[in-house]
Amino acid sequence: MINVDLLSKTCETAGAPGFENRVRNLVLSKIKKHVDHIEIDNMGNVIALKKGKSNSKKVMIGAHMDEIGFIVTHIDSNGFVKFHPLGGFDPKTLTSQRVIIHGEKDIIGVMGSKPIHVMTPEEKNKVPKITDYYIDLGISKKEVEKVVSIGDSITRQRELIEMGDCVNCKSLDNRIAVFILIEVLSKMNTPSYDTYAVFTVQEEVGIRGAHVAAQKIQPDFGFGLDTTIAYDVPGAADHEKITKLGDGVAIKIMDASTICDTRMVNFMRNQASKNNIKWQNEILTAGGTDTASIQRMTPGGSIAGAFSIPTRHIHQVIEMVHKSDVKNCIDLMTICLSKLDQSDWKF
Repeated sequence: MINVDLLSKTCETAGAPGFENRVRNLVLSKIKKHVDHIEIDNMGNVIALKKGKSNSKKVMIGAHMDEIGFIVTHIDSNGFVKFHPLGGFDPKTLTSQRVIIHGEKDIIGVMGSKPIHVMTPEEKNKVPKITDYYIDLGISKKEVEKVVSIGDSITRQRELIEMGDCVNCKSLDNRIAVFILIEVLSKMNTPSYDTYAVFTVQEEVGIRGAHVAAQKIQPDFGFGLDTTIAYDVPGAADHEKITKLGDGVAIKIMDASTICDTRMVNFMRNQASKNNIKWQNEILTAGGTDTASIQRMTPGGSIAGAFSIPTRHIHQVIEMVHKSDVKNCIDLMTICLSKLDQSDWKF
């Protein structure tokens, strides 16, 4: 149903915010045959143009390349590494995890913290903090400093596996969207209008790459492409679930940073229904995506919407998406880009 080998490579390639070189090179290698022009801007966004039937309007799609990660801040006298997060982490998810420090060479480390055996009763009951953790590389300070420097990036180590009809890996937020955008570019013939597929940087630390790319492109239409919460798990009330795995691509109505244009929401719903593509609504009351910058960082704004991929266990190393939702997203995006010129966009 989907190209799992490409998805695995996309997820497992390192790319913390501000350190997207490796995943950027992967993207470039996969899209160069399918677009008319590629530019890398000063921040590192990949801006790929696929010419449309008309150049009277411009379309921008944003899919961020960066994954949540860390940066080295200190190496102590015993060679243990302290770090600062790049992106939003729930500290308890760090326990027992392997990470990769990208220094002079890649080196594996483990997240260490105080053993439960020597914790006080108060420590056992407290909520862990990022500062409770350190990275153990298993070597002395002298050996660590041959490879690791202050400012090196750190990513989490976890391979992609298939689980039933789902895939499970670290960094599906947002490498699943990177994968989808690559697939759309390879499958789509000629879009309605000139379409700028932007693989953005530094979304996880403040939607920074999309901000400058939208200012450059000044799109008339825009789409964010990102993951969303699927809290369809034991103990969750129906109103808390946001989306459900396997119920189709999610069409965003709003999140904390964007209220999507109602004209675009209706257009996306209509295209999905006409083409028998399974879809669901998304209202996310916290969090935001590149959609915010795409909508607002152009004079007069753009007519913006967003495709969201339901994801369980988000911002953990066990993120999970359903293959059929991914396929539905690829299909709906391809159709929407080819039909933008066939709708009345007046208020």
